[in-house]
Amino acid sequence: MGATRRETKQVRAGTVAFGAGAPISVQSMTKTDTRDAQATLGQVRKLTEAGCEVVRIAVPDEDAARALTAIRAGTHAVLVADIHFNYRLAIMSMEAGVDKLRINPGNIGGEARVREVVRCAADRDIPIRIGVNAGSLEPDLLARYGMTPRAMVESARRHVGILESFGFEKIVVSLKASDVWTTVEAYRLAASVMPYPLHLGLTEAGPPPSGIIRSAVALGILLGEGIGDTIRVSLTGDPIAEVHAGREILQALGLRRFGPVIISCPTCGRSRTALAETAEAVRRSLAGLNVPITVAIMGCEVNGPGEARHADVGLACGAGFGLLFRRGEAVRRVPEKEMVSALVALAHDVARNAAAAEENRGSDRR
Repeated sequence: MGATRRETKQVRAGTVAFGAGAPISVQSMTKTDTRDAQATLGQVRKLTEAGCEVVRIAVPDEDAARALTAIRAGTHAVLVADIHFNYRLAIMSMEAGVDKLRINPGNIGGEARVREVVRCAADRDIPIRIGVNAGSLEPDLLARYGMTPRAMVESARRHVGILESFGFEKIVVSLKASDVWTTVEAYRLAASVMPYPLHLGLTEAGPPPSGIIRSAVALGILLGEGIGDTIRVSLTGDPIAEVHAGREILQALGLRRFGPVIISCPTCGRSRTALAETAEAVRRSLAGLNVPITVAIMGCEVNGPGEARHADVGLACGAGFGLLFRRGEAVRRVPEKEMVSALVALAHDVARNAAAAEENRGSDRR
């Protein structure tokens, strides 16, 4: 079941909380030109429809910052402005209504400019994420420690200290490298010395599927140790894939349930049905179902019935037929051409009953 989650302060951005037992949230980032407000807003909407809970937007210049006003007006999504070097962009973004900033205080100007950003964030109750990347560490830290987890954590502590010196503690910290073990060790060290929520990610992970695998390894190790309060899977390509990967990682670890979990066998020479096509058809048919149930699709009579019995609903396929199971009990035998529709109908029935039971429990608690 994994380790007990690390205790942290809690920070809130809009409707999403980070740390102190809050659900581990899934983040992504728009990949449009922010200055094109409609294109960016369109991608924000697609991300939220896919289940993204926090959307980060790059703000490279004042035109991009000004576009945030229209983007903010068009969505209720939790928005994060990603700022580098220019403190004015941070203030403009907050005035436009973003819910959170991603900055490094040490690279946006002197003390007076940092103080102005902090004052604006405090007045608007906007948290700040300190984002440290292994590839952009301060020269003195590189000279002293090299590109190591220690250097990354010292960089984060330096930036956090600047905010703390102004009495600001609505802080989230990330320490990302493109190497799995550097990332893991940096977060482990940070978790031992900082009280703030941690945003997990492997930066520049690459395209799928390798980027998903490398991210899943790094994030899985940390989340399994109880470290991490929000995650982003950084992939080259469509950001919707980042959301799907992040949700699957959390589901695989039992940390969140977003909808159906489909388990299916890899098939072998015993299979007498097109199981891959069957599993994909079931997945597509249940994609909009938000109730967390487990659906098993098995290809033969050897392990199929046993595995299917452990799921909420299951299908064990034979030659020209399938046997349906509902929470351990055989329901009925159906012809092969009806297997998908019958399993999907059974899954919806179980989901409706589960949702009704949860609603009743909620009424009792109230």
